[in-house]
Amino acid sequence: MANTYLTRTPSSTTNRKTFTISMWLKRSKLGATTGITLQGVNSGNDDFAIYFGSADDLQTFSWSGSSEQFTLTTNRKFRDVSAWYHIVVSVDTTQGTAADRVKLYINGVQETSFATANYPSQNADLEYNDTSALWVGRSYGGHYFEGAISHYHSIDGTAYDASAFGSTDATTGEWKINTSPSVTYGTNGFFILKDTNSGTDQSPNSNNLTVGGGTLTKTEDSPSNVFATLNAITPSSNNNRAGGTRHFNNSGTYDMRHSTLAVSKGKWYAEFYMADMTGGFTQVGIQDTTQFNDYSFMTNSSRGYGYLKDGTKRNASSISSYGDTFTSGDYIGVAVDLDNNKIYFSKNGVWQNSGDPTSGATGTGSAFDIADGYDYCIATSSNDAGTDQITDVNFGNGYFNVNAVSSAGTNASGNGIFEYDVPTGYTALSTKGLNL
Repeated sequence: MANTYLTRTPSSTTNRKTFTISMWLKRSKLGATTGITLQGVNSGNDDFAIYFGSADDLQTFSWSGSSEQFTLTTNRKFRDVSAWYHIVVSVDTTQGTAADRVKLYINGVQETSFATANYPSQNADLEYNDTSALWVGRSYGGHYFEGAISHYHSIDGTAYDASAFGSTDATTGEWKINTSPSVTYGTNGFFILKDTNSGTDQSPNSNNLTVGGGTLTKTEDSPSNVFATLNAITPSSNNNRAGGTRHFNNSGTYDMRHSTLAVSKGKWYAEFYMADMTGGFTQVGIQDTTQFNDYSFMTNSSRGYGYLKDGTKRNASSISSYGDTFTSGDYIGVAVDLDNNKIYFSKNGVWQNSGDPTSGATGTGSAFDIADGYDYCIATSSNDAGTDQITDVNFGNGYFNVNAVSSAGTNASGNGIFEYDVPTGYTALSTKGLNL
């Protein structure tokens, strides 16, 4: 999340030749430098960093004074905001072969294609595991990570490959997390962000990190259950914030965000919090993925279905009265029944038009009959009219921006945490939900 990071300053310098950093992370903002790790923030140019560049490549380097010790920049671009990436940087400068001194693994596979590949000299002491401050979630120049980070390991004195932290599923071929790897952490090593939003060290070392800025929030989104977020690569301005759960429109025009996951069957529930609707125009609903070219306003398209702040329901062929108006501070629920092709909207827990999302084919009080046979994303769009329009979405993570749900509603599916009761038979838009 923007401006949020963890920090620790080691009390002693340890092994600067051999170490490993492993983490799982999910991006939410593209086309900008976003930091992951930096050590050396109090040492001028003496620093070690891992970060995504503005071209969405992955970079890692170490500089000592004005001298480059090593730099690796991938040719690969990391633009999948629906996926968790497993990244391992394994360092052993004692190796005789230069390319063996720093190895980069992505989802279990060693990366070998680099735009820049300058390796350290043999036995070089890099700018890591010293007594300068270490940041997680931030790098040089105030570049913060936008997204989620989980299972972050820092290993002092051993160079592990990716197989220490994950394995390939024999059936699906998917790279899967090892939540409790058998590794030796060494003096300055630590293991954080295992199951909670905490910098408490889960290794035997008690090398805890503290929050250096911002607010660290917990998410249900994880490498083993990937939740939808707002997609940063739909054809609209890149205004994702809060780990892909906040749509911030100050573009001076219409702007829309779709969920990273699309569905064609099943029953799905999500909630939107109207954080700031001063002026402008906001709506929530769904849109068919084949009509993303109509991105300015979801209901400009024939298979876009929305509930607007003025209380109307709209798509390209109809505009009619539907429910209450809504404004800043209101919660709007969206229940999408793609087994019966109906959609329902609630305001602050009350289903509009006396709707009953559990009424099946009857569709009691539904807002629309949805066209069958298409893949739909849950979406929000707005026109800022010269003022900020801010909408926070909860796809089941249990938070609206940094604010936890005040009193979680019931959810029979057991998948996701929401402010209000989830209608029976509906679930969160996540990979677990897709397999219920």
